[in-house]
Amino acid sequence: MTENELAKIVFDLGIKVHKFSGPGLLESAYEECLFYEIKKYGLFVEKQRALPLIYEEIKLETGYRIDLLVEKKLIIEIKSVEVLNELHFAQTLTYLKLSGCRLGLLMNFNSVLFKNGVRRVVNNL
Repeated sequence: MTENELAKIVFDLGIKVHKFSGPGLLESAYEECLFYEIKKYGLFVEKQRALPLIYEEIKLETGYRIDLLVEKKLIIEIKSVEVLNELHFAQTLTYLKLSGCRLGLLMNFNSVLFKNGVRRVVNNL
């Protein structure tokens, strides 16, 4: 399955979670619900996956964590903020670069209309 196909599935599952819960919950609540939905759908998903920083020949365990990693190729960064900003986008792009993944979804569940809170982030490798 391609990254785009996975992104479509996860986006639709995000809509399902958002319709049930609405805006205003903590990020961790949305993460748990989306994790459950992705697993239930039958996709391989990892939650809070450690992401080391490799600088030259050193591997630094710096505490970076990917919220959700789907099928080892799609990063999901979950937010529950008033407005997404460029720092959120930059964080997701950095996670893509460090992991070698090509596509990420930055999902802000604190939006009245879910689709307005989702940004695709592409790592052009």
